[in-house]
Amino acid sequence: MTEQDGVAGRASLARYAWLSIGAALATIALKVSAYLLTDSVGLLSDAVESGVNLAGAVMALAMLTIAARPADEDHAFGHSKAEYFASGVEGLLILIAAAAIATTAVERLFDPHPLGQVGLGLAVSAGASVINLVVGLALVKVGKRQNSITLEADGQHLLTDVWTSVGVIVGVGVVALTGWNALDPIVALVVAANIVWTGVRFVRRSVAGLMDASLPPAEQQVVEGVLARYRLQGVEFHALRTRQAAARRFVSVHVLVPGALSVHDAHHLAEDLERDIRTALGDAVVTTHLEPVDDEISQNDIEIS
Repeated sequence: MTEQDGVAGRASLARYAWLSIGAALATIALKVSAYLLTDSVGLLSDAVESGVNLAGAVMALAMLTIAARPADEDHAFGHSKAEYFASGVEGLLILIAAAAIATTAVERLFDPHPLGQVGLGLAVSAGASVINLVVGLALVKVGKRQNSITLEADGQHLLTDVWTSVGVIVGVGVVALTGWNALDPIVALVVAANIVWTGVRFVRRSVAGLMDASLPPAEQQVVEGVLARYRLQGVEFHALRTRQAAARRFVSVHVLVPGALSVHDAHHLAEDLERDIRTALGDAVVTTHLEPVDDEISQNDIEIS
């Protein structure tokens, strides 16, 4: 895959961010309506989380647009790390929303209110959840296929919102059946705790990406498998380093070849190795450094990992 193909592929992801924005606007309208019908703080918490979905989707669109830009003189490795900002900001927004929900819920816990028009309100909320479910599944699928942390995080957030809504609907339904109004703010507090966990996961994942964390163990094993085949040809390796910047994977390794090998043959071996690693990983930027295995200074950087 060429650099141009990769850029075009990233640019095409923006339409899914627009899908997320549309879903967020629709669910906000429906969930706010459900809250106004019932005066349920549980449903209000659900509506607030949808507001976070909208902010996250707008951020995702902005960052996907930046990430799709090709490499330039100032950003020789591309702009793909911009995606980590989107998921990080979305995680922070989730935490802020959780704090707002918890504050409102605690106030209502000490001053419970009776609920009204529960049946209609829950039906409206359920309709919003169906929208989130369909769009969330689509975003997660595309995010994993295209290795986009932004879309995957946005989709996972929508799916979390679905489970949150299910819990809220059940809780509010129980309140309507039993008259136990204090359960409504308790449900809202559970919602707040659940989305705190989601927000923390998003922030941690973004920080790991910005800190140039290595490829996942499974992908490192794929690289090691390729190197093992070349070791059978008398080639050795050290200073293997990997990292990931959203959709882009980077692998660098020092290749220690027999000293009797010609420059021409060693170069072809390195090119073959780079191609095999790219093929095995699905796509990657692979950099090799050739060294003669029988030269003592080749071991000077063996500690690089």
